[in-house]
Amino acid sequence: MNVIDQVVTATPGVRWSISIPQLGEHEPARRLRTASIGKLLLLIETARLIDGGELDPGEPLAKDPAVAVADSGLWQHLTVGALPVADLAVLIAAVSDNYATNVLLARIGLDAVAALADRLGLRETRLLDRVRNKRDPADPPTLSTGCAGELAGLMGHLARGTLLTPGVSARMDAWMATSADLSMVASGFDADPLAHTSSVRNKTGTDDGIRADVGYAGQQPWAVLAEFDPPDLAAVMSGMRRIGSALS
Repeated sequence: MNVIDQVVTATPGVRWSISIPQLGEHEPARRLRTASIGKLLLLIETARLIDGGELDPGEPLAKDPAVAVADSGLWQHLTVGALPVADLAVLIAAVSDNYATNVLLARIGLDAVAALADRLGLRETRLLDRVRNKRDPADPPTLSTGCAGELAGLMGHLARGTLLTPGVSARMDAWMATSADLSMVASGFDADPLAHTSSVRNKTGTDDGIRADVGYAGQQPWAVLAEFDPPDLAAVMSGMRRIGSALS
């Protein structure tokens, strides 16, 4: 029994979607809620527009109280009122900054992000909405969805530098190298969370009952998604770290 099967067997109440070419798969086409993983699509579309000369990476975007949101991120704690597009992208990649996400998404447009997902052939992996402090019945029920098979394929393209164009791939690689959350699968590589630009690239998603980690190290992509009830959190985190140790 490989490590993925062991983790799945040990967590019968958890809904997993896992795809790791080096180790194996479990329900790779299962669509799950993925919290902040969908922000990757916003970053890719931003990189595509910059690469094509349609968006100035230095264009300043101002804080907008109408889309202010708490929880993850640094911009809400900073006094600077406007930042360039490229800096907002770094904040999103590094600390999953919610305020930066909403301001950048207002500039890029949710429809443009959806069109990008179609262009990439993604059916289950979607950014559905901006980040909200509270979701009302009229709002999309979750921020994003995805399946491990699609996300591992996306990470594979990034690892090989073949996502859309070399310029898009290089910009995404540089942004993802700033990720400070190496608490899940990426923990297996024992990298410094604050300084690992020569090794691991990843993006995580965290919410109540959701843990997700997608990324790559060298030519090794992974996508590990989990939905669970709160009592299973410790088992989910342990399982993800175990998978990461096997991957490294």
